[in-house]
Amino acid sequence: MNFQVGDLVTRNSYNNDMVFKITAIENTICYLKGINVRLIADSPESDLVIYDKEFTEDEEFLERIKPNLDLDRSEFFYLPGKILHIDGDNEYLEKCLKYYEDDKLMAIGIRENEANIKFKIRELLELHNPNILVITGHDAYYKRKGSRDDLSAYKNSKNFVDAIIEARKYEHSHEKLIIIAGACQSNYEELIKAGANFASSPKRINIHALDPAIIATRISLSDISKDIDLINILENTKYGKDGIGGIKTKGTMYIGYPR
Repeated sequence: MNFQVGDLVTRNSYNNDMVFKITAIENTICYLKGINVRLIADSPESDLVIYDKEFTEDEEFLERIKPNLDLDRSEFFYLPGKILHIDGDNEYLEKCLKYYEDDKLMAIGIRENEANIKFKIRELLELHNPNILVITGHDAYYKRKGSRDDLSAYKNSKNFVDAIIEARKYEHSHEKLIIIAGACQSNYEELIKAGANFASSPKRINIHALDPAIIATRISLSDISKDIDLINILENTKYGKDGIGGIKTKGTMYIGYPR
């Protein structure tokens, strides 16, 4: 079969469990990016089949990730936390920005290569002064390169760790700057130790493209005077606590009166 860049495909060797878009082809090797999962891969053409259906997201998941807020708008007004979202993938970034926009949140999106984020993070924090920082993109754990706790065995976990460290030099407090970091199969423990409030991936699994934005949105819309419902927030992501974990903290939304 003659494949073309932009084709939607699945992999026979993985029981056609995930839909990818072909981003490049070299000889008989196709380079792939998950449509909704933050995963990049490569595959021989012989392992691929065209996905000939209209791609649709899991309706149950879409319903689950809608914020369910019971706000008294008759007398009070609300100021959600401001989000700075830095993403290594422009298509995933656009999905996340649309998600923020649907909830009428103030969010700034920056597309930046994962390796460069650490060099630009302080300037971006000083410029935008967010309450919530998202650092994400692509990652992967390569078992052949080392154990789960070896940062050199990951595609971008070290880059995410370095970016978090730089962000924490700007703001030490986990309450004043909420950091959400990581992507598919990231080294969860090292990201948390570096200073992230939330990180992927406790079970080294893939995460949904929207998962970091789901966490950021819930924090943005949580009362600044109260502890978040940590377990509930994690359960709203695609794969729950297996994909993302974190620490209990307070929200970032101010509530004002009178309206």
